[in-house]
Amino acid sequence: MEGMSTALSPPGSLPMQPAAAEIDVVRSAAAGDVRAFEQLYHAHSPRIHSLCARMLGDDEADEMAQFVFVRCWEKLSSFQGRSAFGTWLYRLAVNAILGRRRELATRRGREENSEFALEHAEASPSQSDLAMDFEEAMKHLPGGCRQVFVLHDVEGFKHEEIAGMLGITSGTSKSQLHRARMLMRRHLGH
Repeated sequence: MEGMSTALSPPGSLPMQPAAAEIDVVRSAAAGDVRAFEQLYHAHSPRIHSLCARMLGDDEADEMAQFVFVRCWEKLSSFQGRSAFGTWLYRLAVNAILGRRRELATRRGREENSEFALEHAEASPSQSDLAMDFEEAMKHLPGGCRQVFVLHDVEGFKHEEIAGMLGITSGTSKSQLHRARMLMRRHLGH
């Protein structure tokens, strides 16, 4: 797209507009401009969908990503520009996903937290695509471990930030990350 800059793009996402241009698009969308909102959606939906898939699984990803953008539309007027729009949207998505996980846990009546979830899952050493095997292994991590693993190792949040998002201590975050890494190594055969 003309006028787009890849220098501001987070890894694995579509190029985003320079900050000033994107702010103008956000303001237009907040004023009700549907085309401006579509621009924001197209620029940010791959990263949001990927986050949803990693934290909730493929079955929930489409619906959750749609929910995040509906919430974005509803809350767009609250964006104050203190951070990049992508950062604000990402935080909105994380909060929505964590809310959904709590809702699912409540519905089941317990937290999904089997210590041996990956130990009994079959590894697929014959599969040549390590990235696919890695994604598959992440799907089998217990809920708390998966959340911390995705937020820390995949998305780059610090333990203190994760602790605040999940309502745990940074020590618990570190412990869950260590456990997730050990389970991943075991599953991947490293």
